[in-house]
Amino acid sequence: MDLLLLSQAAVLGVVEGFTEFLPISSTGHLILASSLLAFDHHAVQVFEITIQAGAMLAVVWHYRAQLLATALGFASHPVRRRFVLNLLIAFIPAAISGLLFGSLIKSHLFNPATVASAFLVGGVVILVVERSHRRRLSSTPRRPDIRSVEDLTAKDALRIGLVQCAALVPGTSRSGATIIGSMMLGLPRQVATEFSFYLGIPTLFAAAGYSMWHHRNALRVEDAPLFATGTVLAFVSALVCIRWLIRYVSTHDFSPFGWYRIVFGSLILLTSEAGWIAWPA
Repeated sequence: MDLLLLSQAAVLGVVEGFTEFLPISSTGHLILASSLLAFDHHAVQVFEITIQAGAMLAVVWHYRAQLLATALGFASHPVRRRFVLNLLIAFIPAAISGLLFGSLIKSHLFNPATVASAFLVGGVVILVVERSHRRRLSSTPRRPDIRSVEDLTAKDALRIGLVQCAALVPGTSRSGATIIGSMMLGLPRQVATEFSFYLGIPTLFAAAGYSMWHHRNALRVEDAPLFATGTVLAFVSALVCIRWLIRYVSTHDFSPFGWYRIVFGSLILLTSEAGWIAWPA
């Protein structure tokens, strides 16, 4: 295996792990990182979705006790059964949208210009929502009945699932769409973040399975070290990020990520217009 490819896979794995659960778009960062690294592997699409699944394994590991309790209590525990059904309800809109429009979006929108624009728009949305959220908290909480992910209703789940569809546009951020969308519905920041973690499990595993089947002819045995390197590093870095983010949201808001998106998106547009970096069209 080419050492250059392995080093590129390692970098992309770390980028994926540290950006998947932050509201800054892992897909957008992967597109940009792949462009800068000139990563043009024949199975690049499968690789990128596979390392996303690796990052999602970090969620499974972190919440393994809760997931096991939910699985064992699904048949007998109404609250846990409702939680699983809510995850399914929230998952369906993005699954259908991905099947209908995924190929069209990948062929026309997977480029740095679109990513930069999505970064800018998403950054402004985060700042506006956080400002509104702070105003609500200074008076009366909008949804005092919601204290954990198990308190969500089917209607809440459907709305969050519809918001998640926006993440099909690269640069939008799946976690950002679900977290900020949930906060717009009045959910507490911690609940919105945790539900985003859980919702990523069926969403990204389904995407990984579909991508691997759809591009199965591009997979080769000799690529196993490449995929393993990226997946393992995505898992490790994602686990670090998840544990940090859980602590962060208990005392901070997402405004810094909004400003980060605006600055980063502006830099992409600036370097592209000035010709300093030859981003692919």
